[in-house]
Amino acid sequence: MNLLRDLPDAARGELVEQLAGNAVVRVERIVSHGQASPPGFWYDQDEAEFVVVLTGAARLRFADGETRTLEAGDWADIAAHRRHRVAWTDPARPTVWLAVFYREESE
Repeated sequence: MNLLRDLPDAARGELVEQLAGNAVVRVERIVSHGQASPPGFWYDQDEAEFVVVLTGAARLRFADGETRTLEAGDWADIAAHRRHRVAWTDPARPTVWLAVFYREESE
């Protein structure tokens, strides 16, 4: 298996594929191609999320005002319930994310 080979066509919509997981952790490959979160939409997840951009580029915006641009190799560790959204993904090429969702120790 290769995370960057035989990518699905995400031109019409972001695609999420669960690669592994159990009740504690979930690993997903996300393929974006120019998508962003809908206006006014914020993720507010019960789980923490570690995300790395494998190829392409994206911009995350957080409700607290922080904006973070991610390019290949860049990652973010987003705490549970830290409201965020995808502000932009590269429209010229696929952006491939590896996302790991997990329960934080204090839960």
